[in-house]
Amino acid sequence: MLIRFGYDIKFEFSVATPMVLLLSPHPTVECRLLQPDVIQVTPPVSLRSHGDVFGNKATRLYAPAGGLRLFYDGLIQDCGLPDLINTSAQQWPVDWLPDDVLPFLFDSRYCEVELLANDAWRLFGDTAPDWSRVQAICDWVYNHIEFGYEHARNTRTAYEAFKEGQGVCRDFNHLAVAFCRALHIPARYCNGYLGEIGVPPDPSPMDFSAWFEAYLGGQWYTFDARNNVPRIGRILVSRGRDAKDTALTTAFGQPLLTQFTVWTDKVSDADEVENKSAVAVA
Repeated sequence: MLIRFGYDIKFEFSVATPMVLLLSPHPTVECRLLQPDVIQVTPPVSLRSHGDVFGNKATRLYAPAGGLRLFYDGLIQDCGLPDLINTSAQQWPVDWLPDDVLPFLFDSRYCEVELLANDAWRLFGDTAPDWSRVQAICDWVYNHIEFGYEHARNTRTAYEAFKEGQGVCRDFNHLAVAFCRALHIPARYCNGYLGEIGVPPDPSPMDFSAWFEAYLGGQWYTFDARNNVPRIGRILVSRGRDAKDTALTTAFGQPLLTQFTVWTDKVSDADEVENKSAVAVA
């Protein structure tokens, strides 16, 4: 299955401003790209990419004063299968965890593990220490938080979402991540594309999506407290401790966002055949 995905983002800058972007497909999915990972910038500026501390592909630029447009239109091969479920995956004792997994047990900017620890053990302490525990967390968060774009607030933390009972996809998954960590299950926050493939269409404008990964049985598995069902066609962009580590754009100034358009759609069967032929010829 082929998926076309991308964005068209515009800013206005009063002065020249340095920026860091986390907009590129994650290095782990680059092998499935059928078009080069090239960010188109108008007006043209120099771009420099590097791997950040979480393994994401970050891009640096110096935006001139005036308008700036960031555009990308990509094509990726997807297996067409929903998120993997492994109900036999067990929670590992902390002393079994690899060193690079340990950071995903601690408090972070938006995931206050200590504040939520008592509630986590009260709500989920009697669940089995395996896949079902993480699923119980997702079930609870899905039913406890009221979703609505009108509830969006970029400073809301997991603890605030727990108390307020409302939020958007990042709030659902921040809370689930914090609960997992409080129960000694490593959990990391993910940002990327998630189209309406295999589900009814949503009339709301497309946006980037949040989900999370939990470490069970020696590997990372995808969970999503916002949708709470296995989904098809996730395209990972970045991972980190929470949304602070996965910000799509960071400007060291005060730009004005004037346009934010995102797309991710399954390519039709006819177009898929045409695209495969074009790739083969190339």
